[in-house]
Amino acid sequence: MTIIAREDFIASVADALQYISYYHPRDFVLAMGAAYERERSESARDAIAQIMINSKMSAEGHRPICQDTGIVTAFVKIGMQAQFEPSMTLQQMVDEGVRRAYTNPDNPLRASIVNPPYGKRINTRDNTPAVVHVEMVEGDRVDVIVAAKGGGSENKSKFAILNPSDDLAGWVERTVLSLGAGWCPPGILGIGIGGTSEKAMVLAKEALMDPVDMAELLERGPESDEEELRIEIYNRVNALGIGAQGLGGLTTVLDVKIRQFATHAASLPVALIPNCAATRHLHFTLDGSGQAEFKPPSISDWPEIVRDTSTGIQVNLDTITAADTRQWKSGETLLLSGKLLTGRDAAHKRMAELFERGEPLPDGVDFTNKLIYYVGPVDPVGDEAVGPAGPTTATRMDKFTDTMLSHTGLLGMIGKAERGDDAIDKIRAHQAVYLIAVGGAAYLVSKAIRKSRVVAFEDLGMEAIYEFEVEDMPVTVAVDSKGNSVHKKGPEIWRAHIANIPIQVA
Repeated sequence: MTIIAREDFIASVADALQYISYYHPRDFVLAMGAAYERERSESARDAIAQIMINSKMSAEGHRPICQDTGIVTAFVKIGMQAQFEPSMTLQQMVDEGVRRAYTNPDNPLRASIVNPPYGKRINTRDNTPAVVHVEMVEGDRVDVIVAAKGGGSENKSKFAILNPSDDLAGWVERTVLSLGAGWCPPGILGIGIGGTSEKAMVLAKEALMDPVDMAELLERGPESDEEELRIEIYNRVNALGIGAQGLGGLTTVLDVKIRQFATHAASLPVALIPNCAATRHLHFTLDGSGQAEFKPPSISDWPEIVRDTSTGIQVNLDTITAADTRQWKSGETLLLSGKLLTGRDAAHKRMAELFERGEPLPDGVDFTNKLIYYVGPVDPVGDEAVGPAGPTTATRMDKFTDTMLSHTGLLGMIGKAERGDDAIDKIRAHQAVYLIAVGGAAYLVSKAIRKSRVVAFEDLGMEAIYEFEVEDMPVTVAVDSKGNSVHKKGPEIWRAHIANIPIQVA
């Protein structure tokens, strides 16, 4: 009988979560490097470049790849001849590991978990509890996979029960097309097939933990029906032309991973869960001899990428007017300098409630001739003005767009991914603008933020309203004042392009 010390398990979970906060898996790095080399879309190539530069900076600086440091999922396989020290449940031990990792003063991770999930939604402040899946297996060891899944990609999870004769690959293709770019492509699709509804979803999540090996599979060719399905879905999804950040390009998915389980003869349950450009997971084994040790990757694995950071229209945020923003065109690159305010879901809800009651915004919150940045930053360390502070998915704020533009004097918004049709209509009606920063490049973005302070709703934690002072913060005009959207035009162009020329995709 192997005895697993409680402290070994807890410390291993904590160390693993710190590790994956700043180290991308090596297979993901190599796949992204290959995607960068073959990408022909200038905007998508630049987005991948920012993601990879950010990844290398995070690896070297031991700071989070993305400001959304995720909800923790742990897959724990316990050998039948293994036993834990008493006094704590498995859930309690995992949660203690999460607590230590996310409150580590050397690299604090953003606390994103709220409880209860409906109603008051109070932040737990330490990112607990984790979601824990347990399986009893043969042997005397404990195998653990920890993952930190961002909300943007998790929100795009889909499930359906198809007819057994339905075109499964076609369902995936249509579903991915409907997801937009909020899941931060390029990434990986996890697909669970079979079992029951809940089993299929777990299979899909587990599939995301598998190695990225599509390049090797394409080179040697499929050897099973499952591998044929993986290749078919990979090709069909990339032919959609969605591209990095939804800007249009050759690579939307790096790999397609599938897990299957027997199912009822009348059913074909299918779950799809995407992993974003901040893919984070790690596997370790405990055998009773001590806690797990994690070897840092070689920085030489990261591709050498140099971006021209001098190009773009210089914008002084402290003096811009509506007349200025109406001159910006969809697809243009801007370099923002000056002050902007932040706000995301909870802050928007509070502001909308104030407007409904006829009450003013808090002191220090004045959006007149300003931009709002949809972000929930990581706490700073050392001499940082702010921790990693990349954009959050803008569509969640669509319902507040008209209210904000009608009541505040706001000129525009900064986020990631596309806006819905109704939000675009409101942006056009108010002659406002919507700008995007690259999702998955949070540490890189934070380097443009020179000062930061909380100005309202401090009790909301990372969802408070901040004032940022930025210098040369790179953004792209995603929706201009006439309603032209890069997220509509870009994929359309590249979908047609891919359909008409032979392209080597891996």
